[in-house]
Amino acid sequence: MATLAVSNEPSAVSQPVAPTAVTTRLQSIDALRGLVMVIMLLDHVRETWFLYMPVGDPVDARTVMPALFFTRITSTLCAPIFVALTGLSAFLFSQRHSLAQTSDFLLRRGAFLVLLELTLVNFSWRAELVPHFVFLQVIWAIGLCMIILAALIHLPPRAILLLGLVIVAGHNLLDPISFPPDHPLFIPWGVLHDRSQIELGGVVVKFNYPILPWIGVICLGWSAGSWFSQLASPERRRTLLRTGAAMIAGFVLLRALNIYGDSPWFVSPSEPIRTVMSFLALTKYPPSLLFLLPTLGIGLLLLAAFEKANDARLTRWLSVMGGAPMFFYLFHLYLLRILYLSARAIWGTNHGDIFGVDTLAWVWVWYLGLIVPLYFPTRWFSNLKKRRKDIWWLKYL
Repeated sequence: MATLAVSNEPSAVSQPVAPTAVTTRLQSIDALRGLVMVIMLLDHVRETWFLYMPVGDPVDARTVMPALFFTRITSTLCAPIFVALTGLSAFLFSQRHSLAQTSDFLLRRGAFLVLLELTLVNFSWRAELVPHFVFLQVIWAIGLCMIILAALIHLPPRAILLLGLVIVAGHNLLDPISFPPDHPLFIPWGVLHDRSQIELGGVVVKFNYPILPWIGVICLGWSAGSWFSQLASPERRRTLLRTGAAMIAGFVLLRALNIYGDSPWFVSPSEPIRTVMSFLALTKYPPSLLFLLPTLGIGLLLLAAFEKANDARLTRWLSVMGGAPMFFYLFHLYLLRILYLSARAIWGTNHGDIFGVDTLAWVWVWYLGLIVPLYFPTRWFSNLKKRRKDIWWLKYL
């Protein structure tokens, strides 16, 4: 997953704030992005070495082992925070550029991400020169959302906020709507809201990330940008904390009522842990209201924490990781693919037609062992971007 790689620095014409707030803003946003990238790595390591133990959407709380369940749902923070940060970064970009310039950048950047999903990203997952499957996933969704946001930013700010709230809160009302494959709306609805697949010339194309809810999320991210351009750091932190806590509390209340926003949860008297798992088993494809409330809420709390801990070593370390998100995304995917193909060539297949480790503990060992090695090339590329402003294409990575 990746987000908009632009500066988070606000305009000089914004409401004056303390000079240190500018630094805090930049580093806190990059640190949150970096943390989400590190979390994302865990899920992709799981998909590399533990693929023979599939998990559904939402994770089946009745059957999956608890350790695998909680390993999987840890990554649910990633996509919502990435998309929201894309909207937030776009707003801050607009503070130093005209709306026309911002729209142009969003259009070009969005089209670039869609192309990247169809080429380098898809190749990294299956290593097929002639693909049999094309999975349209998070990079595709972010790209399309950026293209749509390029038009929406010309609306009044309150209209963008209202649109984001209506989509996020109300799109689950559309869940019963579906169309058969021969219907003219089957493909458009698959792109927007119904996870489906089509076959084109012998290639199966699967819409893994229907974009309608993500359009709502990117609108909310854009709307949150005013907190960074108009509020001083202490007031902004309070706003982030209050809003994040309210979203998590809203999730708990609405989920407890079991009436709207996702599939019902169940009580398991003999295994209380499965009751908890059921309560937390939420739909990601497309993301339900109940999926987005806690993940975005936690994202706001983390952002407030990074602002407060701006000078901490961990914040600085993570901000380096968040300074080159697309580079990290592509680099880690190809590294994992090379490691997997090497292991398969050495040891062969041991779980059907794939190779995998035998226990989930090894997934965590691989994950922890890769964090530091991935940090150094990402730091190098992040520094290169800062140093070489004359290389125009670096800003896209």
